[in-house]
Amino acid sequence: MLQHKKIYTALCAFLMITACGFEPLYVERKTEDGWYYKGEFDTSITDEMEKIRIEPISDRFGQLLRNNLLDSFTPKGTPANPRYRLVIGNIDKQVVQQALRDDITATRERVRYKVYYYLYDNESNKQLVRGNSMAYVSYDILANPYSTTFAQKKTEQNAADIIANDISLRMGAYFHSIMTKASKK
Repeated sequence: MLQHKKIYTALCAFLMITACGFEPLYVERKTEDGWYYKGEFDTSITDEMEKIRIEPISDRFGQLLRNNLLDSFTPKGTPANPRYRLVIGNIDKQVVQQALRDDITATRERVRYKVYYYLYDNESNKQLVRGNSMAYVSYDILANPYSTTFAQKKTEQNAADIIANDISLRMGAYFHSIMTKASKK
């Protein structure tokens, strides 16, 4: 009896999720019939995102961030004739020491990365999107300096992943809103 109740609850939850209007951000169905995995998809949002050239970024964190953005936006390679240009502006890094010992040395550090970004149209040089993205990461300061250095590098990579995903989602939402407005006209 309890097993049937769990199955019924899971089935109801699944039906409620499918009825809520959930749609993937980067693809849309071309037809309204059938499930998502059966039909063809409109990939115009991802096609538009592949036209973004990501400007080089100078420091190590910027390189990690740019590599993640390249993987997200242009997995097939750099566009030959980019329509858009993504510029990563100021990268603000703030380190706060936490968990102080009796001798006032920290055993943990929290790092906040804040990145400003701008999307431009290459033809008109008009700014289309402006925003910032933040990531909070932390690591333990260990007795072994190698372990601490490794932890610092790992949190730096994690922060770059978080910020690249956030920027990618925001660009996808921008192109989704533009294409939705254009299709309603």
